[in-house]
Amino acid sequence: MKKIILFIFLLSVISTFSFAQNEASDATGVKEKDKPVTSPFESGYLIDAQTTVIPAAKTLEAVIQHKFGTAENGHSDLWGIYAPGSNIRLSVNYVLFNNFQIGAGITKKNMMTDLNVKWTILQQTRKNAVPISVALYSNMAIDGRNVSAFESGQVRVAYHKGLYGSFKTSDRLSYFSQLIIGRKFTNWLSLQAGVSFTHYNSVGVLYDHDKVGAHFNGRIKVSPQGSIIFNYDAPLKIKDISEQLEWTNHPKQNLSLGYEVSTGTHAFQIYMGTTSSLLPQDNIMWNQNELAKSQMAIGFIITRLYGF
Repeated sequence: MKKIILFIFLLSVISTFSFAQNEASDATGVKEKDKPVTSPFESGYLIDAQTTVIPAAKTLEAVIQHKFGTAENGHSDLWGIYAPGSNIRLSVNYVLFNNFQIGAGITKKNMMTDLNVKWTILQQTRKNAVPISVALYSNMAIDGRNVSAFESGQVRVAYHKGLYGSFKTSDRLSYFSQLIIGRKFTNWLSLQAGVSFTHYNSVGVLYDHDKVGAHFNGRIKVSPQGSIIFNYDAPLKIKDISEQLEWTNHPKQNLSLGYEVSTGTHAFQIYMGTTSSLLPQDNIMWNQNELAKSQMAIGFIITRLYGF
């Protein structure tokens, strides 16, 4: 974990230093505007992950995400397409001003309603004055299930083992925050890395309230409209923030691979991955699907942009 944080910190320092050097050199002559690189990613979404991309100001983005059941039963339920356990998220995002976006969505699993915000702090530029893009993403979700889903109206608090507390609205809340660093290396290759923090106000007695995650994803462009895309999420084992003596219920890693088609205002992605969740905190905290057991699910995402 320390190595990941150090790596991200060094990238930020290098980008800031490079930007300052470019400003200093331009002060002696005619300053030519250095524009951001075009389309490091085709959408603000990359499978289950966020990208550093935010559409133009005053743009409304409509999003449909869908995952089928796991493919472990093979052809008997058409590799999960007809299996129970499908999940859907419907959401909209709006770009208030340049590089700042707010959004809201609702997910079928646990009837989670989420509010989210994304801010692209730095944009990679064409002349490499700023060599990377940096974005912050955060959301808050509320579990919309009936109170009976929370142990008959009571919740267990992991750091008070065996004790119950009366149910409160705040017990429904969960949070996810992420730092994302990305770079478009060539016209066909863009990569991202990130670190995240997840918190659930209420969890079972055998689980942790907090989890740190490491993320890596990217795309390989193979045609003017098509790209191979991938995503990897790893919940980290950090004893300093764990409330458990053993890692008996530690969440599994998520690996997804897919294909994207984009037409500018539309983006369509179809993929297969080892999680049934659509919210990032759900992926990091609760995923128990394993690639070795063929517990992968087919999913797709559709985004549509509307300019105002």
